Amino acid sequence: MIENIREPKQQRAIEKKEKIIEAGFNLICKNGYYNTNTAEIAKEAGVSTGIVYQYFKDKYDVLIEGLEKYGDDIFFPMLKNTNIKFDKKDFDKLLRQMINHYINNHKVSNIAHEEIMSMVHSDRRIAEYYYKRELEMTNSLKEILLNNNFSENELFEKVHIMLGLIDNLCHEIIYHKHSDMNYDIMTNLVIDNIKNLFKNDLV
Repeated sequence: MIENIREPKQQRAIEKKEKIIEAGFNLICKNGYYNTNTAEIAKEAGVSTGIVYQYFKDKYDVLIEGLEKYGDDIFFPMLKNTNIKFDKKDFDKLLRQMINHYINNHKVSNIAHEEIMSMVHSDRRIAEYYYKRELEMTNSLKEILLNNNFSENELFEKVHIMLGLIDNLCHEIIYHKHSDMNYDIMTNLVIDNIKNLFKNDLV
């Protein structure tokens, strides 16, 4: 393993590093962090293992850079667009679309969600990434609601609660799958509770 990790400067080397990040993150999302090794990442990227070690200390560094580049697509899709306009009478519809989007995202990268979330509790860098993005998404949604004439009063806190309710619902539907639970009823209850948070804005 090469001790001194180098940062590529030539375009070809930059592209090679990008390819390693993309290949490594995709493999980890598909197979899980602990079921992926550096040799597999190198093979997927079409480079030698030695080339991987020129740019990364280990697969953990590949994961961290992959999270920074691609993690938002999986975990924080609402960071992508703050220019959403909607009629307040369609707030139910917007919430249902958000919930469906979250569920679909969780389904696409089921393994990645489970493993990354377990690492949030044991790894400082991943926890910092996750909590930083979580607050950024709260602010992003706050801006969307402000742009649609919601009151700024306690809005940050309300949005954070809203995201928590949606996230817990998605985890329940995708991961827990309690056979005696009616998820249509649960979804409606989550939407009702969120609407209650914003009842003064919806009158």
